[in-house]
Amino acid sequence: MKKLILSSLLMMLVLSAFAQKQTKKTEDGIKPVGIIKNLTDSALLDVVQRQTFRYFWDFGHPVSGLARERSNTSFDYGNEVVTTGGSGFGIMSLIVADSRKWITHEQAVDRMVKIVNFLYKADAFHGAFPHWLNGETGKVIRFGRKDDGADIVESAYLFQGLLCARQYFTADDPKERRIRDVINWMWGEMEWSWFTRDGRDYLYWHWSPNNGWAMNFPIHGFNECLITYVLAASAERYPVSANVYHNGWAQSDFFKNGRTFYGFKLPLGFDYGGPLFFSQYSFLGLNPKGLKDEYADYWEQNKNHTLINHAYCVDNPKKFKGYGENCWGLTASDNFEGYNAHSPTNDLGVITPTAALSAFPYTPEYSMKALRHFYYDLGDKIWGEYGFTDAFSESHNWYANSYLAIDQGPIIVMIENYRTGLLWKLFMSCPEVQGGLKKLGFESPAIVKN
Repeated sequence: MKKLILSSLLMMLVLSAFAQKQTKKTEDGIKPVGIIKNLTDSALLDVVQRQTFRYFWDFGHPVSGLARERSNTSFDYGNEVVTTGGSGFGIMSLIVADSRKWITHEQAVDRMVKIVNFLYKADAFHGAFPHWLNGETGKVIRFGRKDDGADIVESAYLFQGLLCARQYFTADDPKERRIRDVINWMWGEMEWSWFTRDGRDYLYWHWSPNNGWAMNFPIHGFNECLITYVLAASAERYPVSANVYHNGWAQSDFFKNGRTFYGFKLPLGFDYGGPLFFSQYSFLGLNPKGLKDEYADYWEQNKNHTLINHAYCVDNPKKFKGYGENCWGLTASDNFEGYNAHSPTNDLGVITPTAALSAFPYTPEYSMKALRHFYYDLGDKIWGEYGFTDAFSESHNWYANSYLAIDQGPIIVMIENYRTGLLWKLFMSCPEVQGGLKKLGFESPAIVKN
């Protein structure tokens, strides 16, 4: 099997590793937060969601309201780096916070107005946002030497959140109309078709005004990018055809699988499934329940991917300390060397809490066991002011001090989807998304029959 470093994900992560001091500690380390004893399962979920939300609320950029890339400082750019994809996750978290009344509705509306007004003036390229922005000025911060323009995968994560916000903030008043209007303007101006590079049968990840198509990175599945193709097909002004999905996304030597691992059949993707965020990022809004196309049942795909990851950690063939029934979850995160995309085929002994916790919809029993272990048994090492820190390795006696937006957001959102389905309901209610899914040949109970 090809190593995961050949995937689009890992190339991006390698660039990130050079761009940041991944293991740099904050000056004060983790600010201690007390552990509350004897919580019920429901109460514990409340505590974890609410504490994790503080990353986006308390630590959100004061000018833009967007999510900072990470809690520890990027060595090139300081505290001004905000992440577009992570901000999409943060917007979805804001909706959860409003729904659960951790903040007032007025506070949520005001933060969303700040966010959309900032984004509308920020750098964009053929309607697409860069991976990183300066949270004060809205100017692009390059992610790599030639990655200084559009990033349509990060933009897709951002629009996934923005469309949920458009569906949520529905009051007929000036502020909420402003939220909807600006989102619709940005959504309408996103030129998905431009990123087929003169009409080719796949989407290209990057384009730069300085470097053109030099990154030369066509997006093939199966990985974290499904939402990009769904949104591109859903666009009304600049859509892509179904051929782009079938002849681009679905054509690679790591798309179809069909083999069985630990007794679980994996329809798509790398052997053993790859890092768990493959079954999480695109599905923060895109509801996998009953979602099927000619290639897979996506509930089966995501659930079995998670069960394979869990079974591997229980099996623990490399005999890493701490792995087991209550301590599992391999995905991309910080580690003792820097940053990597951890998976059963790339296992460095690093457990990442977001992996098991963002899998609550798929494996609620196993995820709850992991949550209780992380909170009650390891909380003195990994529980802090913004929830669980990014990762840990008991074999290396290493515990991260860092928090990352792209890891904190899915914890809040996927736990909420497990509890109420809130973000799934909002995203799947978008008429454009329903049209795009039908165009690509998807079936879903959420699609309104004509």
